[in-house]
Amino acid sequence: MNRSFLSAADRADLVKIARDGLEEHRIARRANAVLLLDKRWSFAEVAEAFYIDDSTVRAWLKAFQDGGVEALVLFDLNGGACALSPLQIDELRAWATEALPTSTTEIGQFILERFGLDYTRSGLIKLMNRIGFDWKKPESVPGKIDVETQQKFIDAHEDLRNSLGPDEAVVYVDAVHPTNQSKPAGRWLPRGQRCALPTASGRDRLNLHGAIDLETGRTSIMDVETVDAQSTIALFEALEQTHSTMSRIHVFLDNARYHHAKVVQGWMQRPGRRIVLHFVPSYCPHLNPIERLWKVMHENVTHNKCYAKFRDFADAILCFLRKTVPQRFDEFSSTITDNFRVIDPKEFRILA
Repeated sequence: MNRSFLSAADRADLVKIARDGLEEHRIARRANAVLLLDKRWSFAEVAEAFYIDDSTVRAWLKAFQDGGVEALVLFDLNGGACALSPLQIDELRAWATEALPTSTTEIGQFILERFGLDYTRSGLIKLMNRIGFDWKKPESVPGKIDVETQQKFIDAHEDLRNSLGPDEAVVYVDAVHPTNQSKPAGRWLPRGQRCALPTASGRDRLNLHGAIDLETGRTSIMDVETVDAQSTIALFEALEQTHSTMSRIHVFLDNARYHHAKVVQGWMQRPGRRIVLHFVPSYCPHLNPIERLWKVMHENVTHNKCYAKFRDFADAILCFLRKTVPQRFDEFSSTITDNFRVIDPKEFRILA
């Protein structure tokens, strides 16, 4: 075996695989073996180091020589290597980039029909990962979202936060309607073990109109029959009571019709009102931090939990929002923040 038969690029790829703690162990062994052969170890020496026979080492090297790093990664237990040529891999990559396949079945069918090769599911996953693809769900992007409007709002919000007087506060308002239904969420399990989440009967839901102050973690949560103009006024009155020492309470909220109702406008025009409204741009829930509070609520109260009685469900939700969040806000403050970002649809490939 000649010394240093590897190219710089191949050596770098193999070293990366060998050092990657997340890489499958047998793949890392193959990479290590070829690297040792490149250092002029004999087949017998490599075989002894890995407690395998030298024919296996030779098969690994042949796979690498025939198909490069790709073939070494996809080398199966029966000694077969990836039969896709570099040109075929380029064709697969181009097809997948255009089609955005939804499953390994679809990918396998394309490879079988186009190249006459049959891959296992695990082989397809490794192949797609190796050629630069990850399986992920699309993000939701509102169709009418506007970049300039978002940036103006973020700038105005930042200016307001930076210019607040000592007797001014900022709170964020929104409504949420949690339903008493089991919400399965992923978790680590011993291999081969299955788990299940009991389902709750009924579809009873809470109607909550709430607010949060990010400076203190204080929440105001109204449990109402209906979220409407009257619940909006009741929430505003509660905010003026809990912020009794503040001359101004800046309230950020969405453009729900009840927030613009005439009765709400009439209440706002009464003498002595200390609420100042700031409306979040339409189609931009990501610009209201209270949405992050709702996400944290679900993660802590509804995911992988089943409440046999609706009252137990309601008590758990309200206790978390009214007591747990304010008392332990230091634990949640890194998640429930006003660290906004602009969503630009042009940065996404929009699916038809």
